[in-house]
Amino acid sequence: MSHSSHSSQPRAAQSHARSQTAAAVSRSLSRPRGGDYTLVHAGRQVRIGPVAFWIVVGTAVVMGVWTVGTGTYFAFRDSVLAHLMGRQAQMQYAYEDRIAELRAQVDRITSRQMLDQEQFEQKLNVLIKRQAVLESRTSALSGDTITTGTIRGTHAPAEARPKASPISDTVIFVAPPDREARLQSRDAVAAAAPRHTLQMAKAGGLDGILARVSSALDKVENRQNTLLAKMEEHVDDKAQRMRSVLDDLGVNPGKVRARGVGGPFVPLKPPHSGASDFERQLYRVNLARAQVDSYRQALVAVPVRKPVPGEIEMTSPFGVRMDPFLHRPAMHTGLDMRGETGEPVHATASGRVTSASRDGGYGNMVEINHGNGFATRYGHLSEIDVKVGQVVHIGEVIGKIGSTGRSTGPHLHYETRIDGEAVDPQKFLRAGVRLGALI
Repeated sequence: MSHSSHSSQPRAAQSHARSQTAAAVSRSLSRPRGGDYTLVHAGRQVRIGPVAFWIVVGTAVVMGVWTVGTGTYFAFRDSVLAHLMGRQAQMQYAYEDRIAELRAQVDRITSRQMLDQEQFEQKLNVLIKRQAVLESRTSALSGDTITTGTIRGTHAPAEARPKASPISDTVIFVAPPDREARLQSRDAVAAAAPRHTLQMAKAGGLDGILARVSSALDKVENRQNTLLAKMEEHVDDKAQRMRSVLDDLGVNPGKVRARGVGGPFVPLKPPHSGASDFERQLYRVNLARAQVDSYRQALVAVPVRKPVPGEIEMTSPFGVRMDPFLHRPAMHTGLDMRGETGEPVHATASGRVTSASRDGGYGNMVEINHGNGFATRYGHLSEIDVKVGQVVHIGEVIGKIGSTGRSTGPHLHYETRIDGEAVDPQKFLRAGVRLGALI
């Protein structure tokens, strides 16, 4: 009983306090008539309108929410900051990974470009070397004008050079230059040579550029091979025909000593085992050229050119005839060629003048020693234009047609002698015609 009575007393006191507080609040918030609100605090009363009241209430609510938010922020600040820092770190790592990937990609592209450039330059160097070889071949084909049968002194002065006659003075082979193909190849390689060609190649296609350059070089090489084949055929044919002419004349080229040539003997080296077909063929062509040149040197001393220009009107052939003065059979040691007084007479081969004066029935006569047993005589001249001991070249004017000595009219008496014996000049003139056809 005592315990119950003691516990009920506090409860009654608490109930009384709450009653007093409620009464105080009721008194402080008592709303009088007219819609105004009255605040009572410490015995003091403050009357406010509805608007101000709600402003106060709203301010109190906002302040309460801000207080709660602030407390919540400070309570969870560390976790929020940690989350934000983790997100930032994640973004940074992703950015760095992307940068590293891009750098690796750039390195790969750069390495590939360097490799492509190196491969391109290697292929280009191959093409440039090939072009250099083709250029040297072109020089070998076109840079050498081979005189293979000239019957003109190599040291004749310009003013003494003979005029052309129906029987050609020379048998000359000129290898035509393959200029167009060479320029094509040079332009193609020159367009690909600069260092910045890789960018051009990338834009237009590396393989396409190299293919066009290679195709141009292939065309040059094919033209050179065709030209060399024609050259070999031409030179071989010329050598055979010149040898045939010499055989018909009874001239041995090996026994004919050319004038004004010489030098040390240097053996010719044949192509090595690894030489190309072009080099082997060019070697054969050079051998044929050398053979033709030896024939040319032999023909320099052989009187195969006509002594007078234009067509020859032969009035008396070589051999037995009736003497025009005694009307008895006689040996005619030369050919009589009709002409007008004063027309030029040309040397039919190079040589040295051994006679240049009046000589009996020959009248004014010039005799030329051509070496190797060959000599020619020119009789009945009206004028002699050379002196004894003078070196004359083929086609050079030695005198003028006349009618001196035992002559019935203006003409040239022309003789060809071998080892002092007169032979028919016609076979030499016919040989000259055949040599003229070799041009």
